[in-house]
Parts: sequence; C-alpha cells; structure tokens
Amino acid sequence: MGILAGKRILVTGVLTDSSIAFHVAKVAQQEGATVVLTGYGRLSLVERIAKRLPDPPPVLELDVTDQGHLDSLAERLSGHVDRLDGVVHAVAFAPQDALGGNFLNTSWEDVATAVQVSAFSLKSLAMAALPLMNGGGSIVGLDFDASVAWPGYDWMGVAKAALESCARYLARELGGKGIRVNLVSAGPLRTMAAKSIPSFGRFEGLWAERAPLGWNMTDPEPAARGCVALLSDWFPATTAEIVHVDGGTHAMGG
Repeated sequence: MGILAGKRILVTGVLTDSSIAFHVAKVAQQEGATVVLTGYGRLSLVERIAKRLPDPPPVLELDVTDQGHLDSLAERLSGHVDRLDGVVHAVAFAPQDALGGNFLNTSWEDVATAVQVSAFSLKSLAMAALPLMNGGGSIVGLDFDASVAWPGYDWMGVAKAALESCARYLARELGGKGIRVNLVSAGPLRTMAAKSIPSFGRFEGLWAERAPLGWNMTDPEPAARGCVALLSDWFPATTAEIVHVDGGTHAMGG
C-alpha cells in the first residue's frame, strides 16, 4: 500500500512530462492517490500529457488570476472527487522584461504579474480548494531558494521570496483547520519554465561544483518525491517549512 493510498490530490501546473508537477502526479498515482490536474491556456496539450500518466486523470481549466475560475473550482472538482487531501501549487510566471538582468527597469505592471501569478496565487488556490479540505490536508508549493539574489532571476526571485512568506502566513491561518502548508525548494531543472530564464545555463556549473550529493538537472523525480512525502501523513506536525531538494547546494559556501 502506497503512502498516498486513498488520498485525493489536485496538481496544478502540468505542461510537459519534464515538469516537476507531472512527476508529482506520476509518483502520487504510484503511491495510491487519485489525481486531478489543472491547466491553463493550452488545455489540449495538458490533456495529451495527462495520457502519459499511469492512470490518465481529468484535467480542469484554471487561470489563477481569474476569480471566476477560482470561485467555481471546488464545484468543478466535486464532479471527480468528494474531497481533497492535498494540493500542489506548481504555478509561476514572470514577463520577459522581469527577467534577464532588467531588474532596475522592470515596470510595476510586469512585477505585479509576476507576484500575482507566482506568489499571491498560493493563497488564491488554497482558498479555492478549502471547501473540499474540511478534513484537513497538505498544500505543497514549488520554490526556488529566495534567500539570495540569483543572476538574471530578478523579479521572479522577489516573487519566490513573496511565495515563501505567503506560505508561512497560510500555515498560520490554516493550521487550525488541520491544513499544513510547505514548500519544496528544488535545484535547477531543464524544464519549460527554465527556458524562459536567460541566465539559466549559469546554474548548471554552480550546482555541479557545490552539491555534495550531486545534482541531475534532467531528473525531476527527487523533487517530486519530496512533494509526495509532504502530501502524505508522514509529516503530520510539519508546516511553514521549506524542504530543500537540491543536492545540498543551499547549505554550501562559495
């Protein structure tokens, strides 16, 4: 019996089969969970990717900036599951002008988009899922270490710092409902999202040099397993935590 046997898990942000979100859905199913996916924009692509999972799950449309989508999410989910035990927030976006060394010249409009989609949406998603989480559960978000300034990461780095703070406040507010809120800070991976970061290639040498355990930039499964562990009942008293799955790089000096 898997560690998610009987659990109902909502996974957002699946776009390709190289994404952490896809591998979270895959490992969650292997561990016994019933999974529902959400996608935005190219739903036909998400539906095609969903068919590569062991048990192709339903796909719902969700734009985390659309209040109508958020307000109707619980009702739409109810057509597939009677409750939610876990939610995976794997949504992030920054306009190109907010990345790549343009930090001092980025407009507020672009900054606001990055913060709303990448940080505020954690709260939005939690509130949208809340009606189906009456029995408590686990919310897990995907992070990239925001304790330092990364070259070219710019306002997405600021948005990730906001995500980390948002997770702590959500943990405070939702703890009384039995809901844990944690983040997994993964090392860099060659995903679709990574392609939008102009300086991404510079991370590869850094991780190769610093990670005590080593780091494979083409393998999302370690990060996915970290998410699944936090979704399970094996961390019943852990909340407001950032679990690093990065080979140990975050703890190493220069």
